[in-house]
Amino acid sequence: MGLSRHAVVDWESNPAPEAPAQPESLKEAGLSQGFVNDMILRSVYTRGTMLGRDLAQLLCLPFKVIKDGLRFLKDDKSLQVDGGDLVGEVSYKFSLTDLGRKRAQDAMSQCAYVGPAPVPLEDYVEQCYRQTVTGLQCFPEALRAPFGHLVLKEDMFTALGPAIISGRSVFIYGPPGNGKTAMARAIGDFMNTMGGSVYIPYAFTADGNIITVYDPSLHTLDDSPDELGDEADATVRKLLNSGSSDQRWVKIRRPVIVTGGELNLSMLDLRYNAEANFYQAPIHFKANGGVFLIDDFGRQQCSPKELLNRWILPLEDRHDFLTVASGKKFQVPFEQLIIFSTNLDPKQLVDDAFLRRIRHKVGVLAPDRAVYERIFAGQCKRLGMNYAADAVDYLYERYYTRGRSTQASDCRDLLEIVQSICRYRRQPVHLTRDLMVEASASFIAEFQ
Repeated sequence: MGLSRHAVVDWESNPAPEAPAQPESLKEAGLSQGFVNDMILRSVYTRGTMLGRDLAQLLCLPFKVIKDGLRFLKDDKSLQVDGGDLVGEVSYKFSLTDLGRKRAQDAMSQCAYVGPAPVPLEDYVEQCYRQTVTGLQCFPEALRAPFGHLVLKEDMFTALGPAIISGRSVFIYGPPGNGKTAMARAIGDFMNTMGGSVYIPYAFTADGNIITVYDPSLHTLDDSPDELGDEADATVRKLLNSGSSDQRWVKIRRPVIVTGGELNLSMLDLRYNAEANFYQAPIHFKANGGVFLIDDFGRQQCSPKELLNRWILPLEDRHDFLTVASGKKFQVPFEQLIIFSTNLDPKQLVDDAFLRRIRHKVGVLAPDRAVYERIFAGQCKRLGMNYAADAVDYLYERYYTRGRSTQASDCRDLLEIVQSICRYRRQPVHLTRDLMVEASASFIAEFQ
């Protein structure tokens, strides 16, 4: 389904926030000279001889910001220059001396993180509040595109649109097989494709601890053209010139992170790498600025009460607390749209106090016959199969009028079985009442 003219306008109304500016000094970068020196030592220790510009690129800091550190380490006999050309220090080849190797090993024992320099926690917090989910534009015309593959009644859009705009929390509930997860994922698709982009750091530092944030397995890079062009050396040129964006930040689509029965309370805390002495941000934290979907809520490895007790304040106050190994806590934003999707009765899962904190409740009920037939016809079209009204008649006569609840997923499951039967028999894929009798006997019989 293509985007309408309105959808394009809506995309333009959700642009990326302004990129963090490139730091012109260590002070602007929020880092100490000793911290950067240690990062330089660890980088050369793990990578071997490096050009000055390659160090700047690895640390994602302008060369002028690390230049003093390189000079200090050279004067201190920790680094030596193995060569270079007339371009200057940016082209020098730096390697470790014996003394530098010892100091690098000491730095590695303190923290083995190597990569883009972290940003200060304060800068991360400020950026989060510039790109909150509560400020998104969402109109019915734009919302229809990601929901185009679903058959929903109009009142669903009436319920879902305000929930997305609120940026708060949504409880989607109802019997299984009727599209709750598909609806939640469609909200995620809207956020990911039409919600604009956000900036997240590779890592941030809090009270001397490094916490990594960017996760290539969860975050999708924004593919819009770079302002300096698409050349491979665009990043290098940014680091050598003033007025560019801070390369310690990654421009991504608003994240959509999905978790299910595997979720446990430990996944909501910092993950400490005891060998490397740095942390990885918890899974829900990586969803800041986007969507965190908890599918099959109530079937996690912790009870609903334990999970919501963990989040009772974040859901209300929009901030969370993370705890480092020393026991010290620090406050971080809780800026995400949380979606709870469940087959279970909400009142059996949580009490009224918790339900009050979940702002929007959307019930997804079993489809009536008119909706069921539309879903069935859509699945026939998807599979390149003819629509046969008498096949639907049979399902109602044999099952749905005899106590089995209609499920939207039945259409897909039954028709895919018909498709398999046809392929096995080397027949053209088609639908008849007799084939539906055979398919439903295999799929539904045990649940009669």
